[in-house]
Amino acid sequence: MADKKNVQPLYQGPGRSTFSGRLGFVLSAAGSAVGLGNIWRFPYLAAKYGGGIFLLVYLILMLTFGYTMIMAETALGRMTKKSPVGAYQHFGKTGFLKFGGWINAIIPILIVPYYSVIGGWVLKYLFEYVIGNTQAVAADGYFGGFITQAAPVELFFVLFSLANIVTIYMGVQNGIERVSKAMMPLLVILAIFVAAYSVTRPGAMEGVKYFLVPNFEHFSWMTVVSAMGQMFYSLSIAMGILVTFGSYMKNELDVEKSTTQVEIFDTGIAILAGLMIIPAVFAFNGGDPNTLKAGPSLMFITLPQVFASMGLGRLGGIMFFLLVLFAALTSAIALTESAVSTFEDELGWDRKKASIMMGVVIIGLGTLSTFGYSIWSSFTIIGMQILDFFDFLTNSVMMPIAAFCNCVLIVKVITLVRLDAEIEQSSEFKRKPIFHICIRYVAPLFTAIILASSVASAFGLLTL
Repeated sequence: MADKKNVQPLYQGPGRSTFSGRLGFVLSAAGSAVGLGNIWRFPYLAAKYGGGIFLLVYLILMLTFGYTMIMAETALGRMTKKSPVGAYQHFGKTGFLKFGGWINAIIPILIVPYYSVIGGWVLKYLFEYVIGNTQAVAADGYFGGFITQAAPVELFFVLFSLANIVTIYMGVQNGIERVSKAMMPLLVILAIFVAAYSVTRPGAMEGVKYFLVPNFEHFSWMTVVSAMGQMFYSLSIAMGILVTFGSYMKNELDVEKSTTQVEIFDTGIAILAGLMIIPAVFAFNGGDPNTLKAGPSLMFITLPQVFASMGLGRLGGIMFFLLVLFAALTSAIALTESAVSTFEDELGWDRKKASIMMGVVIIGLGTLSTFGYSIWSSFTIIGMQILDFFDFLTNSVMMPIAAFCNCVLIVKVITLVRLDAEIEQSSEFKRKPIFHICIRYVAPLFTAIILASSVASAFGLLTL
């Protein structure tokens, strides 16, 4: 380990907020990672691309590609004590450094509005279960009917957004850290209870076997590509979040140990989500492949039908959608904090002004997404509804480009020697050889593959 007296961070930053300690960072970073991507996207991708073999590939990628990217971004943030734009431009004002910083900063600004719309959907379903409408939400056409009504969707979207903005306004320790410390343990407890409830249903063990036992006959190249894409959703890679949270990290905190704990937390929740959803669908209809591969409708249509058919379905629905709400809110908070931090650093705004401005952006762009399924449903962009287009633009195009820029920044501009020194002032850096190989070769290649395959799929040139 490097001598702490001889290796200092590049920039301390005047009066910058910090997490109180490792627990605050880990739970906040895990909260950013554990979101809707874990709860519904991971299970349906696992079901679609081979169950256990998808899980095996994902775990391998998590320990290599995923580990490398979260280590790199967290260390970059702590090294510079800046959000993405400032972190990049600390090393110069060239076109690449300006572009790389701003694309990392813009991504969360574009994601959080439509993400909050989906958070509003979750809040609506939780409300319906609380008041006892278990059978109503399971009825055919309920979900489609709800999202086409502009006023109710807007109401729950605004309520979700207000909870997010109020948390951000309260600051790093009093807002983000405090909410994460309360919500994340509850999220784990709820996940364990719902998973236990799901796997004990009659017929559910076939779903457990499908999800956990690798079958190499189900392996295909798309298993790898899909697992790589899921890494971005699941770990908050290339969204500016980890750079921002890293900038709030105290210099003495062990970067490698902290990010490893985030890996474990995030992967554990993803596995629990698979155990919540896949066995429940097997118990409900014998594991119909078309049902398992249904994407978002799996959470908002199929699972309510599962709860309606089971004993204690109302309680199951409350616990599940409360869990999803916590996951959605912690991720939305992290996305918003990254944007607010950029406003503070680059525009010199105080937290109050930056939080209010981000609230305006969320409500404005989010309203476009709510209307995209109702009064503006006939309007599409390259064949996509407004919400789907923002999702495609950020997750399938901008995030791979941002991740590629992060790799170039670290290898070519900062250099691995300087980044190693930053990490080793507080960490043993046990996986340094893996990190070096991945950041030089594996991560740039994978990001290029994800970008090419996603764009090809969007234009009908490839079926994912």
